[in-house]
Amino acid sequence: MHGYREREGQRLADQAGTLVDLLHGDTSYPPGSTVLEAGCGVGAQTVTLAARSPEARITSVDISDESVAAARARVREAGLANVELRQADMLDPPFEAGSFDHLFVCFFLEHVPEPATALRRLAALVRPGGSVTVIEGDHGSAYFHPDSAAAHAAIDCQVQLQAGAGGDALIGRRVFPLMVDAGLADVRVSPLVVYADGGRPEWAEGFTRRTFAAMVEGVREPALAAGMIDAETFDTGVRDLYRAAEADGTFSYTFFKGLGTAQR
Repeated sequence: MHGYREREGQRLADQAGTLVDLLHGDTSYPPGSTVLEAGCGVGAQTVTLAARSPEARITSVDISDESVAAARARVREAGLANVELRQADMLDPPFEAGSFDHLFVCFFLEHVPEPATALRRLAALVRPGGSVTVIEGDHGSAYFHPDSAAAHAAIDCQVQLQAGAGGDALIGRRVFPLMVDAGLADVRVSPLVVYADGGRPEWAEGFTRRTFAAMVEGVREPALAAGMIDAETFDTGVRDLYRAAEADGTFSYTFFKGLGTAQR
């Protein structure tokens, strides 16, 4: 949905850097364990995953050759030696059942047309007793001050376009049932809330401006081409999202992190 442009790669890197502690604070894997990262993209999450579990063996996979090349460069630049990068379709994974000790899925299910089926196939690659971690966002959780009808309309364009491409930008609220339907045990889901205001300028810059507002701004042309919105309303909405990052503005967004256990 978001494409493979250089600007998008930078946005993902900005997002990952800002959210390191929030998303990965309780994620680590023991020495010698094998971890599959499904849909690694440009490696924005890969480097944190590998750095936090330096003695685990990470296999990171993406369908895009271009993204895998970018991820490989990012891993090399970080000096990480515990990552193997592969190009493959994770909807038809080239691995045997039970091949991995753990599965890490972050911002992947939102892009696939049948996330329940995809997660079921991925979970089958984990040995019984291994862990499955799923992290997804939910664009319906975005709220901000000053409030703006135009900004909500611009965000809705992103939601509609992703739905039209077979994805779900509101999938965060579905993490628990998706994991249960995938046959995982002991499923628990935690909301991870991003909150930015004038007292947390690093969050306003890293997430409000450089992650969320930039993402919405990036769908301007396809949204206008599809007749979803007029240019004036869209541009006003984007300006209002950036406005929420100013010293007297606030912005909040929720990610959902699920953890479950693979069964026989």
